[in-house]
Amino acid sequence: MSWLILMLSGVCEAVWATALGKSAGFSRLVPTVVFLVALAASMAGLAFAMRGLPIGTAYAVWVGIGAVLTVVYAMATGSEPVSLLKVLFLLGIVGSVVGLKLVH
Repeated sequence: MSWLILMLSGVCEAVWATALGKSAGFSRLVPTVVFLVALAASMAGLAFAMRGLPIGTAYAVWVGIGAVLTVVYAMATGSEPVSLLKVLFLLGIVGSVVGLKLVH
């Protein structure tokens, strides 16, 4: 259960990071509200997952999932360019996250 919550929390991290960028310094209401809700959910999920997982592993997986999904979303929407090297490095992060799960 901790791993599932951690993965969902990582998704929420990508949501709040993206909403933060779209909030224009908290001057736009909807992205700011999405940021706050996703941030609270992400932190709560991370805290819950850390009760059953080592802190270092949980944090690394949480950050990895959030970072990869944030960049993938930005590339998919055209706000960030796609490059072969970028995709390879993102796959490296995904591989590292999977590796941490396998050795846990």
